[in-house]
Amino acid sequence: MVNKDQLLDLIKKALEVKGERNFRQSIELILTLRDIDLKKQSFSINEIITLPSGLTDKPTICVLAGGDLAFRAKQIGVDRVITPDELDRIINDKKEAKKIAKSFTFFLAEVDLMPKIGKILGPYLGPRGKMPTPLPPNAPIEMIVERFKKSVRVRSKGQLSISCKIGDEGLTYEKIAENAMAVISTIERKLPAGLKNIRSIIVKTTMGSPVKLII
Repeated sequence: MVNKDQLLDLIKKALEVKGERNFRQSIELILTLRDIDLKKQSFSINEIITLPSGLTDKPTICVLAGGDLAFRAKQIGVDRVITPDELDRIINDKKEAKKIAKSFTFFLAEVDLMPKIGKILGPYLGPRGKMPTPLPPNAPIEMIVERFKKSVRVRSKGQLSISCKIGDEGLTYEKIAENAMAVISTIERKLPAGLKNIRSIIVKTTMGSPVKLII
């Protein structure tokens, strides 16, 4: 396993070559992979990973639910709540369905609505790897939403690299490193040969040069 000191060093070097910009730059983690034959192996990753230090810019969350679950979702201020009636109104509105799929980072849905969501929004959410996380009627939605606000989606399909945001200039080196560790350890567990499948770890800012660690 890569240790935290190695990641701290990588992050510091990446921020040293970021250049001065008039906006707060994001920090991206890129893992390049090896020894996975994409022609012979069916390999894809679509993970929602909770970052211990979260992100300064919170992901957007849409909840599809009715009744008490919808009420509680509105009370805690999720970005949008779509009720069953609203879902029915967009059955034939492809433009609106596409807009919804593009507008939110994560989707949570009442479990009983999943079949309907699959038919109406599935064609737009599925290809983006955004199918909703099912919620039972008595789900502790407050805790679940709080966890998703500190999460990132890490997705790879048919390619030997994985990337995601792990922070920005508003976070300390320590917090960025903690986030990176969480992503790497999760992905390592999903790879056929674990850490042996990771060729390199790259950290870069939005406009800066990439800094690489060969494993």
